Amino acid sequence: MTNYKKIMPWALSFGYSALPLLASAATLTDFLNKTKDLLSLVIPILFILATIVFLWGIVVFLTAAGDPEKVKEGRGLMLWGIIALAVMSAAWGLTKVLTGTFGVEKGTIPTGF
Repeated sequence: MTNYKKIMPWALSFGYSALPLLASAATLTDFLNKTKDLLSLVIPILFILATIVFLWGIVVFLTAAGDPEKVKEGRGLMLWGIIALAVMSAAWGLTKVLTGTFGVEKGTIPTGF
């Protein structure tokens, strides 16, 4: 439970820092374009961080030298790295599907909305 207490303030402040960017959008097209631009910047950075966590878990696991606590720590880091990579892949894929569905790639919203 203490891990969430450490992570939540950072996550909330990161989320709130993106609000002015999104609030300046006047139309749905602007909002979707700005969201796409924001995610196109953030998701690759998070991919890199998740990969580093995974690789660091491998290093800790391999250098454990039989210490059960280090083995457990290495497995945990590898697991969280894989989970983070899966979440980022899903977020990126969902963004691509939604921007393609709403026509943001072409810069226009389909009529009928």
